[in-house]
Amino acid sequence: MSEHPQRARLRPLPGLIFASRWLQLPLYLGLIVAQGVYVLLFLKELWHLVTHSLTFGEQQIMLVVLGLIDVVMISNLLIMVIVGGYETFVSRLHLNDHPDQPEWLDHVNASVLKIKLAMAIIGISSIHLLRTFIEAGGLGSPSAAFTETGVMWQTLIHCVFILSAVGIAYVERLSHGSHDRH
Repeated sequence: MSEHPQRARLRPLPGLIFASRWLQLPLYLGLIVAQGVYVLLFLKELWHLVTHSLTFGEQQIMLVVLGLIDVVMISNLLIMVIVGGYETFVSRLHLNDHPDQPEWLDHVNASVLKIKLAMAIIGISSIHLLRTFIEAGGLGSPSAAFTETGVMWQTLIHCVFILSAVGIAYVERLSHGSHDRH
């Protein structure tokens, strides 16, 4: 018996619809390119931090480090979307218990991916909000982001992200609860 079971023949229209999932491949490849751009941005910011470490004050160092953390969190979000999305919507990766296989990939599905993405977005939003709070020490700043209204809007948007994630998790829990009963 071969390693892969014989593929079932689909009628032409269902076959075309099913094959259309491969149209997502260029999107995932594009996200891999974006990941490379984030690596370059990280290295540029890290170099900026190292070369100015003797002239920056504590607050400036903290802001650059928060920027580095932000880049890492966005990069983690990209990996979740690339790996999880490809595995869920395009094709299996067939990692065959590879020692570096992420633990979460064993039980990834659209629901798990949604919740993980929502949590990553909240983490990224938290870093941006913390950065805003640090930079907004003097609310007389000319930048709109650092006015009292700008800080208030960023805080409200962050709260909406949190409420959205709680809502997604609640709906998923209800949905799994109804599946368990059937």
